[in-house]
Amino acid sequence: MRYRRADVAGATYFFTVNLLNRKQTLLTDHIDTLRTCIKIVKQRHPFHIDAMVILPDHLHAIWTLPPGDADFAKRWMLIKTAFSRSLPKHEIINQSRKSKRERGIWQRRYWEHLIHDDLDYQRHVDYIHYNPVKHGYVEKAVDWPYSSIYRFIEKGIISSDWGVGESMNALDMGER
Repeated sequence: MRYRRADVAGATYFFTVNLLNRKQTLLTDHIDTLRTCIKIVKQRHPFHIDAMVILPDHLHAIWTLPPGDADFAKRWMLIKTAFSRSLPKHEIINQSRKSKRERGIWQRRYWEHLIHDDLDYQRHVDYIHYNPVKHGYVEKAVDWPYSSIYRFIEKGIISSDWGVGESMNALDMGER
C-alpha cells in the first residue's frame, strides 16, 4: 500500500507515534535514551519542536521543519531506529518484521497532520498538553513531567493551572 503524506517544505506538523505493544512503558522507562535520540537527529537534520508530550506507550509532537525541507519521515525513521537499537532485544518479533530486519518496538506507521492555521495549531498544542490528563496519568496537565507545557508556562503563554477544572472535549481529536 502507498500512503499519501503531506509534503510541504518548512511547514508545521502534528504527529502521533505509538509503540507496537501499547501495554509497554518503554518511552517513559527510557526517557533519557529517547531524548538523546531526538537530540542527535535534530543536530544532523534540524527541526523545531513546538510542543511535545511523551507518554509510556506513545507520544505526540508538533514540529516545524526548516524552509525547503519536508522530510519528517526520515527524521522519524532515524529517531525510531536509534531508540530501538539502544534497547535490549526482549520483544517477540513476528516473521514479517524478521524478514525486514525490524525490531518489534514501534508501530510501522504514525499519524501526521499538516497544521493549517493558528486555531489548528492551538488546538493541537492543547491536545498535546492535556493528553496525560485524558489518559488518567495525572489530574493536572502541569503534573506530567514529560511535556512541553513547562516551556509554555515559563514563557507566560499559559498559566500553571491551565486546563484545571475544564473539559477538553472540544479539542478531543480522537486517540490516534
